[in-house]
Amino acid sequence: MNNWKKVFTIIWSGQFLSILTSTIVNFAVILWISIETDSAEMLAFAAIAALLPQAVLGPVSGVFIDRWNRKKVMMLADSFIALCTLILAFLFWLNIAQMWHIFILLGLRSVGSAFHMPAMQASVPLLAPEEQLTRIAGINQMIISIANIAGPALGALFITIWDMQYVLLLDVVGASIAVISLLFVHIPDPEKTSEKVKNILYEMKEGAMSVLKKRGLSFIFLYSILATFFIMPVSVLFPLITLRHFEGNAFQVSLIEVVWSIGALAGGALMGARVYSINRVILINSMYILLGLSFLFSGLLSSDGFVLFAIFTAIGGISGAVYNSSFTAIVQTNVEPSALGRVFSMFFTISLIPSLIGLIGIGFFADNLGITTSFILCGAILIFIGSIAFMTPSTMKIDKKE
Repeated sequence: MNNWKKVFTIIWSGQFLSILTSTIVNFAVILWISIETDSAEMLAFAAIAALLPQAVLGPVSGVFIDRWNRKKVMMLADSFIALCTLILAFLFWLNIAQMWHIFILLGLRSVGSAFHMPAMQASVPLLAPEEQLTRIAGINQMIISIANIAGPALGALFITIWDMQYVLLLDVVGASIAVISLLFVHIPDPEKTSEKVKNILYEMKEGAMSVLKKRGLSFIFLYSILATFFIMPVSVLFPLITLRHFEGNAFQVSLIEVVWSIGALAGGALMGARVYSINRVILINSMYILLGLSFLFSGLLSSDGFVLFAIFTAIGGISGAVYNSSFTAIVQTNVEPSALGRVFSMFFTISLIPSLIGLIGIGFFADNLGITTSFILCGAILIFIGSIAFMTPSTMKIDKKE
């Protein structure tokens, strides 16, 4: 544990470049689809292709993450993602790339992500002291936020000056650097509770029970899943409320995305700055309420309130980052390292389902409820979830500081 800072510096250097190049490529692909098809439906299909495999494979991938060497899992997952991107770049180079090629390869990249992210999160408690887990989660959030700020701008720039195949190669380079960086660190495997390899369904159940047997932790998961169901439909409506309600333009749509990411960067920096003695469950519940208020007030604004909308969006970004950092650290602290791969995979799966529902149901929310009404309703429900969570004794005790 003494060299944990050095280990994370090496890992973060590679992961930052990998996440940044992936963000650049993802935005470039979205922009390319937008230009080529001018179809919101095609964009939704692309997003579903990029999310569905993770949702389907999550519980199963977690079993193998906990069985296998996690460092090798991360390296193989990054290599597989790079290979898929290289194939897509080759199709563009031959000038034969079709929309279905893109959907398939986005899906295959998602398969790699189903293994990589849970393996990374499950490895953190094996590398750092327990009291540093919230800081590390905060710094991870900062890395993602910086990539989300820079990625779209660089993606838009590169797609205008380079052919698509060269933009895609950036992701291959980023993934390769991430793999190489992992060669220079040692990631220990968790102690196995049993040498006997059980069947997959049993191990999935075992992973679920590691959460369910702790009443407070299971309620934290339940409230988080419920909150996600109301956050995701609103998140896909941000461009529409900017364009329709605030009568904005494409620049203002991108500005709102950047403002959210800047807020998330600030929240990650806040959590990564030092070790806090506060009960992290209080932070999680407070962030539900703060995010709910940002949605609710955004929905109540008049059409000339774009500046206030941007401010509320930044507050939402901060609250999301503080929540993610606190939630990740709570899980890493309360679940045995040998089961963390399964727990994170299952949670990612359950969290992705609302994303898919949000993409499918965006028309219903916008057209039947109204965009501003959707913000108000979902914001009020988030405030209610946060309030109920504060009144659940078992959750409040799980991270109580002595």
